[in-house]
Amino acid sequence: SGFYYDGFFGDRKLNDNDFSSIEGHAQQISKESQPFLRCVVSKAEALELFKENPFKVQLITNKVPDDALTSCYRCGDLIDLCRGPHLPNTNRAKAFLVTKNSAAYWLGDQNLDSLQRLYGIAFPNDKLLKEYKKFQEEAAKRDHRNIGKAQELFMFHPVMSPGSCFWFPPGVRIYNKLMDFMRSEYRLRGFSEVVTPNMYDARCFMTSGHYQNYKDDMYSLDVEKQEWMLKPMNCPGHFLMFDARVRSYKELPLRFADFGVLHRNEASGALTGLTRVRRFQQDDAHIFCRPDQIKSEVSGALDFLDFVYKIFGFKASYALSTRPKKALGSKEIWDNAEVQLKAALDESGREWSLNPGDGAFYGPKIDIRLQDAMKRKHQCGTIQLDFNGPIRFNLQYRKEGVEEVAEDEEKVEFKGAEEKNAKGEVIWREGRLKNGFERPVVIHRAILGSVERMSAILMEHYAGKWPFWLSPRQVKVVPVGTQFNEYALWVERQLQIYGFYAEAETSGKTLNKKVREAQLEQWNYVAVVGAEEQNALSVNLRSRESEKPLGAFSMIDFIAKLDKEAMPSSQPLRQFEAFQGRLPEAKAPAAEPAAINGRAKEQKPAFQKQGSLQVRKAANHKFASLSVDDDVEAFLEVHPYVKGFEPSSADAELFEQLSESGAPETPNLRRWYDHMESFSSLERSSWQKAA
Repeated sequence: SGFYYDGFFGDRKLNDNDFSSIEGHAQQISKESQPFLRCVVSKAEALELFKENPFKVQLITNKVPDDALTSCYRCGDLIDLCRGPHLPNTNRAKAFLVTKNSAAYWLGDQNLDSLQRLYGIAFPNDKLLKEYKKFQEEAAKRDHRNIGKAQELFMFHPVMSPGSCFWFPPGVRIYNKLMDFMRSEYRLRGFSEVVTPNMYDARCFMTSGHYQNYKDDMYSLDVEKQEWMLKPMNCPGHFLMFDARVRSYKELPLRFADFGVLHRNEASGALTGLTRVRRFQQDDAHIFCRPDQIKSEVSGALDFLDFVYKIFGFKASYALSTRPKKALGSKEIWDNAEVQLKAALDESGREWSLNPGDGAFYGPKIDIRLQDAMKRKHQCGTIQLDFNGPIRFNLQYRKEGVEEVAEDEEKVEFKGAEEKNAKGEVIWREGRLKNGFERPVVIHRAILGSVERMSAILMEHYAGKWPFWLSPRQVKVVPVGTQFNEYALWVERQLQIYGFYAEAETSGKTLNKKVREAQLEQWNYVAVVGAEEQNALSVNLRSRESEKPLGAFSMIDFIAKLDKEAMPSSQPLRQFEAFQGRLPEAKAPAAEPAAINGRAKEQKPAFQKQGSLQVRKAANHKFASLSVDDDVEAFLEVHPYVKGFEPSSADAELFEQLSESGAPETPNLRRWYDHMESFSSLERSSWQKAA
């Protein structure tokens, strides 16, 4: 936001005193209501007008055609080249702030003169300027570079490896958890993770077209007198894997996911923390599908993306970008693809906008922008259709009804960009499409985008206060004295065994100091232990989110509490789904004696058990109106839904009632409730209509 202006000051560097002086001059000019006057001049007139300024003379000479006109604007004594438009007069902007200055080489060339770039912003009134300053103060507190340093998450070395991040152990825990989260969803959503090389013969990127268009942004290597390159994206490798053997229509859709390391040759001046780096990883996936599968695959991608962003607490906006003027493929293919993308967006129930002509040359796409806690928007996720890649890599699959023949007869030798002509231009030859075969459509899909960039966004979104499942510091175990260090270390070990990150603070510091340090380090929980806790195998718990202690928890209850806050999932994990209305049962235990100590053992019916009484109380006795089994807790122990094995309006109604009073605490109803949360309100309403 705001504006900048480049100036040549010789060896003098602007400072804060200059900023105040400039702001004062701007305020005075605003009060004078000086008009902005537009002038249109010829190239010769422009050269005469700016003959004392060598920088503008060079711009006019190189940018303005000999027979063309150019525009200037005059404001008081200042006249300058500008395209416009401008405000009517200077009084429209009443509040000014110079924000910073930096070095800027003329024309971006470090061999030319060094200029100073002054950044500023203007508002129509002081109130908006104050709001801007407040926003900037909060943004500075949330700056991921500051949080990363304070929490010792990552670092950069400006000399030895600029633009490539060094992750410390706490940062690695966040980095890996993000990828574990995606991997867990991959297993549930039918993606197969692959691993691909970092280096490729340059001919691979000649085939893809990246060599011709993005060579300057790629790192090249000399390998045995052959040009090789570090990959800037994963798709060419996935194309080669698809082409490794003959594919059948029965195999589609084929979903490859990859966390491969990517490198892009960013200019040193453009490197910015984790948001602009040279080395990074993406949650990259490529879906190879038939044209008739586009809609269902895009719907699945939208659902996946929506789930992930909701877990992070982001709001997302969607836009469909359609065929540009220069596009690869027939109008019929584009029209069909756009219709399927529109249908997928419409059926999802999401609001979306249209960006006519803004698609990529190789296919239409859905652009997704997320909004963080500071209401800033970020482009991370993408869903893109690609007709170009399958053609350039000669990808094809056997159509339905085509007789299979021996693979060695059927395989077509890969043809692509394999050489350069005498002028050094890349030669590319399209491969032959065999009879009875079709080309797949490729869907490029990313949700996190760059894991580095998403980590930065999340640091600022959460202001360094990580949710428990993603936190690099989950539980700090604090003994009240060194005599309880052994028990503290035991608690630490049990938490680690159950998959949580815990550290025992066994130093000789005072209890208050240890607790205070844990709070400043943003540990989610502090587990205080002493004689009472050691005797009972328990902890006294404090939460980062609560000023008051949470009280005593047995280790079993503590683990159960943490399990509820563990990594989220779109589907219930470690639970059986019904097969044809049946669930597997455990082998029955051996029969108990008929009598114990001479007295028959009393058996309580299911509805009299404590769990059932808790369920009734939590639901305010509203189960009767739902026409379900009188004991819902017992019923849900063997059924996934309140009326059996299919969702119904009863599930939707009960979920709505419980949502008002809070999530239930009994195990079976809580499991059912968590499962209901994974459905959208639109899906639940469809059960009501169908019932």
